[in-house]
Amino acid sequence: MERDDIIEYSLDGHHDEETGKQIRKKIWKVTAILTIITVLEVICGAFIKQHSSIWPLVKWGFIILTLVKAAYIVLIFMHLGDEKKTLKYVILLPYFIFIIYLIFICLNEANAVSSALKFFGF
Repeated sequence: MERDDIIEYSLDGHHDEETGKQIRKKIWKVTAILTIITVLEVICGAFIKQHSSIWPLVKWGFIILTLVKAAYIVLIFMHLGDEKKTLKYVILLPYFIFIIYLIFICLNEANAVSSALKFFGF
């Protein structure tokens, strides 16, 4: 018995070769951008020592690059990039504020734990 509730979406692909080339070009562009950002993060993490004077800048760089990648993924793969600017801000701004809040809490608690450990002689 053949099911009538299955829709074959591949039959609905009504675009020409030029549109297909543009889609493939966009996929390669997204892949390249995300790969470059990831390689930059890995290189910084592999070659910069944690006890160097620029390590705090490297950590903030990781946080910023990760947020950039997350925003880019949301814009491209969730098609938010096709929306109006105000909708982008309404969706992405609370996310960034929440991430900054989490970073603040983590840093604040780390300082409190460090102070407590120093107080008790550890």
